[in-house]
Amino acid sequence: MPLPDGAHSPGGVYRGARGGGHTNRTFVFDDGRCAARQPGAGDGGRGDGALLDTASLKMSDLDSELVPLPPRYRFRDLLLGDQSFQNDDRVQVEFYVNENTFKERLKLFFIKNQRSSLRIRLLNFSLKLLTCLLYIVRVLLDDPALGIGCWGCPKQNYTFNESSSEINWAPILWVERKTALWATQVTVAAVSFLETTLLTYLSYKGNIWEQIFRVAFVLEMINTLPFIITIFWPPLRNLFIPVFLNCWLAKHALENMINDFHRAILRTQSAMFNQVLILFCTLLCLVFTGTCGIQHLERAGGNLSLLTSFYFCIVTFSTVGYGDVTPKIWPSQLLVAIMICVALVVLPLQFEELVYLWMERQKSGGNYSRHRAQTEKHVILCVSSLKIDLLMDFLNEFYAHPRLQDYYVVILCPTEMDIQVRRVLQIPLWSQRVIYLQGSALKDQDLMRAKMDNGEACFILSSRNEVDRTAADHQTILRAWAVKDFAPNCPLYVQILKPENKFHVKFAEHVVCEEECKYAMLALSCICPATPTLITLLVHTSRGQEGQDSPEQWQRMYGRCSGNEVYHIRMGDSKFFREYEGKSFTYAAFHAHKKYGVCLIGLKREESKSILLNPGPRHILAASDTCFYINITKEENSAFIFKQEEKQKKKGFAGQGLYEGSSRLPVHSIIASMGTVAMDLQNTECQPAQSGGGSGGSKLALPTENGSGSRRPSIAPVLEVADSSTLLPCDLLSDQSEDEMTPSDEEGLSVVEYVKGYPPNSPYIGSSPTLCHLLPVKAPFCCLRLDKGCKHNSYEDAKAYGFKNRLIIVSAETAGNGLYNFIVPLRAYYRPRRELNPIVLLLDNRPDHHFLEAICCFPMVYYMEGSVDNLDSLLQCGIIYADNLVVVDKESTMSAKEDYMADAKTIVNVQTMFRLFPSLSITTELTHPSNMRFMQFRAKDSYSLALSRLEKRERENGSNLAFMFRLPFAAGRVFSISMLDTLLYQSFVKDYMIPITRLLLGLDTTPGSGYLCAMKVTEDDLWIRTYGRLFQKLCSSSAEIPIGIYRTESHVFSSSEPHNLRAQSQVSVSVEHHEETREAQGPWGSRAGTGGGGHTVGGGSAERPLLRRKSLPWARRLSRKGTRHTGKAAAEEISQQRLRLHQRSERQELSELVKNRMKHLGLPTTGYEDVANLTASDVMNRVNLGYLQDEMNDQQNTLSYVLINPPPDTRLEPNDIVYLIRSDPLAHVASSSRSRKSSCSNKLASCNPETRDETQF
Repeated sequence: MPLPDGAHSPGGVYRGARGGGHTNRTFVFDDGRCAARQPGAGDGGRGDGALLDTASLKMSDLDSELVPLPPRYRFRDLLLGDQSFQNDDRVQVEFYVNENTFKERLKLFFIKNQRSSLRIRLLNFSLKLLTCLLYIVRVLLDDPALGIGCWGCPKQNYTFNESSSEINWAPILWVERKTALWATQVTVAAVSFLETTLLTYLSYKGNIWEQIFRVAFVLEMINTLPFIITIFWPPLRNLFIPVFLNCWLAKHALENMINDFHRAILRTQSAMFNQVLILFCTLLCLVFTGTCGIQHLERAGGNLSLLTSFYFCIVTFSTVGYGDVTPKIWPSQLLVAIMICVALVVLPLQFEELVYLWMERQKSGGNYSRHRAQTEKHVILCVSSLKIDLLMDFLNEFYAHPRLQDYYVVILCPTEMDIQVRRVLQIPLWSQRVIYLQGSALKDQDLMRAKMDNGEACFILSSRNEVDRTAADHQTILRAWAVKDFAPNCPLYVQILKPENKFHVKFAEHVVCEEECKYAMLALSCICPATPTLITLLVHTSRGQEGQDSPEQWQRMYGRCSGNEVYHIRMGDSKFFREYEGKSFTYAAFHAHKKYGVCLIGLKREESKSILLNPGPRHILAASDTCFYINITKEENSAFIFKQEEKQKKKGFAGQGLYEGSSRLPVHSIIASMGTVAMDLQNTECQPAQSGGGSGGSKLALPTENGSGSRRPSIAPVLEVADSSTLLPCDLLSDQSEDEMTPSDEEGLSVVEYVKGYPPNSPYIGSSPTLCHLLPVKAPFCCLRLDKGCKHNSYEDAKAYGFKNRLIIVSAETAGNGLYNFIVPLRAYYRPRRELNPIVLLLDNRPDHHFLEAICCFPMVYYMEGSVDNLDSLLQCGIIYADNLVVVDKESTMSAKEDYMADAKTIVNVQTMFRLFPSLSITTELTHPSNMRFMQFRAKDSYSLALSRLEKRERENGSNLAFMFRLPFAAGRVFSISMLDTLLYQSFVKDYMIPITRLLLGLDTTPGSGYLCAMKVTEDDLWIRTYGRLFQKLCSSSAEIPIGIYRTESHVFSSSEPHNLRAQSQVSVSVEHHEETREAQGPWGSRAGTGGGGHTVGGGSAERPLLRRKSLPWARRLSRKGTRHTGKAAAEEISQQRLRLHQRSERQELSELVKNRMKHLGLPTTGYEDVANLTASDVMNRVNLGYLQDEMNDQQNTLSYVLINPPPDTRLEPNDIVYLIRSDPLAHVASSSRSRKSSCSNKLASCNPETRDETQF
């Protein structure tokens, strides 16, 4: 490694000199000897080495000597006669001295240096064009009629005779050339000759004949040497020289010049541009050569003008051939034949190359115009492989925003364009706005083609269908690094699959981790039903027009509410919220919803970067706050009509300070809202609920003083400034009496005290710390295994643990780090302890040590090795004691040879589990959203066919949510992570969507920010009647903000046979667990319903729809076979068996199968809940989506759907589940812990302890 200039080294000083663009090095030894290595001396001609006399260097001398003095002191000592300088043993060595030769310097200037060589080629091109131009001038000035002859010779006139076959060659050999023209041509020829000779010498590599016989050199000699000869031999000055052939040399120079030009300005050379240029130049040279050659040869014939010759060439080469102009003599005719042959050979080759390059360019996509990049806005989409679903989701979501209509989308993908993608991009709607480039984000050339440095944003998406998702993340990380290195100012929107890889791209402006969001969403779906549907509808762009033409009321309402999205606005600029400046957040949320129908869910302070969801009533709004609200459209697109407000002002309406005009609300809604004015202000504190009777909690309890008689119960007002005594939520850390669950004496289980704290071990970097319920001491790894006992406990099945709450089972392939985010939301500190459900992880592969270390601190979290397609594994993990089963898509099945077949195994397994365990609520993750139609597939179901037609119609209308009316999606029982791709796309316009989504899912916990939960509306809560009054009740009592409703309702399909739903709801059938009782009593028993009037189910025609008719042929064959070998007694026995099989249903067979497997595994069968014990109301509560209708009723079905921010006058119905954003219990612990502790004692005093999947008040 060379030392810097002037640096000292042991025994010598390194000196450097730089010249001519290269470096010369000199090494001076300490003895004063300065030796430069000469090229070719002892090294085979190489001059870049260094020859050092190392024998004179001794280590002992180097160690003892001092550092030499600077040169100026040594020079002074030399003048003064100091002889020590004479003994300096340093030697000077010069490097790269071979490049100091004259030839190398010329080669550097003419060939190697990009800019100087470009100038030389430009000069050469100009000289060739000048010679062609001078030739045209000579032709125009020459007139053969004035005489023909050599220079200085007498001129002779020549007349062409068509009858004579002889050719006078004088007009062809001699031309008239003026002296000035001759001098100019000679000068140009001399310069061209010298340049060609010099370049030939510099490019000489040992074979002189190869240089001489090059076509370009031969043409150059033909066009330059004759002019130089005329200097010494004047009679040859009028000799004809084919200077027009220089057009081919000009073409060659132009090609080289273009190459040097691209190399000089560091731009990617366009092969397509070069080929088009070559083709054009070839055509031009052919026409010019033919024109000049025919014109000159015809001097001895018809004497054609230059324009006539040009006309003849164009007509001939275009194969038109009018015949009005023809060559007269055979030399010109021969030239025409030669030119045609050359054109037939050269042009097809050029066109073939051009077509090939055009096809390759179509595959690679070409370039994005630099001019367009500077004048228009564009974004870049980087993907590993582009599928049609991914493309359409991106385009539909991106261009759904009005301000993005003028943007271009540049797709950068390393693979060739798919056929379906090609067809879509040929549609005029997309062909003008979407540009496909085949290339890699890791190549600067491809990033330059996409004009990444001018892009408004770059979306980098991972390939989720890869078998190795970690490798897919690594590719995404490299793409993000490459883009950031090439264009540091381009905003990045990155999608990562694995959470442990997220910190590698934390520099990106927006990052969405797929597994984080997926597992947190699936976990919340066990507490807040249909959370995946709720989030998916919020992050999709829609105008709420879906389903408006449907005859079904629920489809119209569901489609209308699906248009609600999250928007933001500065409070001081908002008509919605600016009147509430200085008032509490809860007050503004309620009155904005009552007056405008918008739902205020959060805000952000001007000085803070954190978004707070429902900061609570103690938060006072300021004009500089940014408000986040849910509405059909943003405020800027809304019109305000205050008709009701004007009428109230004219009439002097009482209470207008609090309730100013319910704009455009129905009459009953206005009356209901006005009824809240006449309130009993003395009864604003929360009263303890009455013990016994009613499952409703104190939050929605009926006021005892206001609701007497015919007077309608009133609701406490929402105060402008918070009053701590009226707020129900309390500090969950201060009083845990409500969470303490004392086990019964029969169970004899020891009480395990839980503590609240932060998990000590996080499985990956970048996880947000969340306060959770934790065990005081970490559980040993052996205790985490559910199906195997250990020295600490001997439990081997879920029944032995005696859990108070039903289980939540998660079926996954591996225990990835993302699974940690499934546990954290279910163990968050704001979940009451008595509502904590045991979590069982059913894993195909054994979890590793790091994952077990991360989950061993959480209470009631277990794992078991098994598969979801194995009935024994499901029974061992306690599926009969579970209410929720989450089936996570397996990585190994995400890719299939046939598209959309990756979900085949998952769909069939889930369908089997629905048959085996119909009371189980199953949430399934699919790879492809289009496969959700198979989750509830019934071939002969007319209603499903109608939904399919509705989906197709909505897709034709351009809806982004065409699949939203599928019953499994509407009910939240199916989910695909690809639905959340729009979250990343929306962040380009709404940069707050990712933080809000993470707060809703519990992935981030900002101090002071609320969380998502749910409450159930019971029969006792229907006195509230409307959603608007519920909004007021929640805001006034507990400062909670409702954002939507999850509604379950019965649906009766059209059928020829009427069905009594009331009678069906009063019927339940029980099946005995022992075979002897079943034989004596029959497979179907009966009992009277509770609602008056019994209904008996026996073996008659009343229960025939419940039978499995496929068993009849089997029973008949069995009876016919048995009668051949048995007598009367055997026939009677077979007859009874035939009767039993006739009365045996498919549900009973499945029940027997499950119980037999449980007996085989040694599990108690008493916990198995058969579908025969379920009433129709139980089916509605469990939301089984029609999977029971084949067994209970062919016409009845239950459907569920999500209503986001419904209108205030929406009627509440039984079993409605309301989504709430509850304020942070720890937001004001220091200031009001005592008052909240006193009010907390009355909260949820009469809450039903059996609540499982929602928080019931």
